[in-house]
Amino acid sequence: MNIVLIPGFWLDGDSWRDVADPLRAAGHAVHAVTLPGLESVDADRADIGLGDHVDAVVRLIDELPGDRVLLVGHSGGAAVAYAAVDARPDRVAEVVYVDAGPLGDGQSVNTELPVVGGEIPLPPWEAFEPDDLVDLTDELREAFRARAIPQPARVASDPQRLTNDARTRVPATIVCCEFPSAMLQQWVAAGEPMVAEVAAIDEVRYVDLPTGHWPQFTKPAELAEVIAEVAARHG
Repeated sequence: MNIVLIPGFWLDGDSWRDVADPLRAAGHAVHAVTLPGLESVDADRADIGLGDHVDAVVRLIDELPGDRVLLVGHSGGAAVAYAAVDARPDRVAEVVYVDAGPLGDGQSVNTELPVVGGEIPLPPWEAFEPDDLVDLTDELREAFRARAIPQPARVASDPQRLTNDARTRVPATIVCCEFPSAMLQQWVAAGEPMVAEVAAIDEVRYVDLPTGHWPQFTKPAELAEVIAEVAARHG
């Protein structure tokens, strides 16, 4: 199956390597995306917005052969995945949201991250919540920071644009890392506004993968297994 891996902030497509390799070994065609402006530290990202990232993924979907693809979005990449589903609902078999969820129309990914010179560098570890950093060892932190690329500022602040209600008919799997799925399901049942898009999706599955915010680094084999199980449901 064609599997499209969309990274979160500060990361390029190669950040998925330890997840992509076992998926490829299992016979899947894996496309780990490097989004515009994340090609290198020196890339020009001054005018890149959220829509540019969405357009890049939609173009890839259009280029891929076969019937439907599996999208995987981590963190801020989940917003890109959901907007791509909005644009191409008939081409997406399912979306896997990794420690994230779908972003609603008019919402922004994160307007609180500090912008420096028109871009968002990876903040110091002290800026993150302790739950973000579970299992992220000193070695993994060093490797992450060495590969981190500043995020285009507008990607974090631009409002999400959704127009197609058919997106809610595309199944979703939410991989819960920092908090248990039972908590997320309680929020959905209670009608919490922050999970309104989750509640709107017709078919949602929840998978617990206890670790920090970057399971592609801390539990890549387990994350690959989850993705492979989702892909198996779609042949």
